[in-house]
Amino acid sequence: MADVIKNTEDHRFEVHVEGELAGWLDYIVGSRGVITLPHTVVEERFRGRGLAGDLVRAGLDDIRSQGYLVRPKCSYVQGWIAQHPEYDDLVAR
Repeated sequence: MADVIKNTEDHRFEVHVEGELAGWLDYIVGSRGVITLPHTVVEERFRGRGLAGDLVRAGLDDIRSQGYLVRPKCSYVQGWIAQHPEYDDLVAR
């Protein structure tokens, strides 16, 4: 089972599988209520399990709950939002 946590010290969301760090989604808190998502990583041996999608969904849900908008610089995040239009309102224009 995978668990996603927000690691505020390292400015990233992390996914853990059986207690082991499997991947992360970096974030940068910017001005005017916009959070940039520059990079998503899933360690090779954990790929193919949907963990990157879990990270993005958890990150965007957290960003929404905080009242922020998002600037998706990471191509994975951009593609994920394109496939999940219910999150399109979070994208800073």
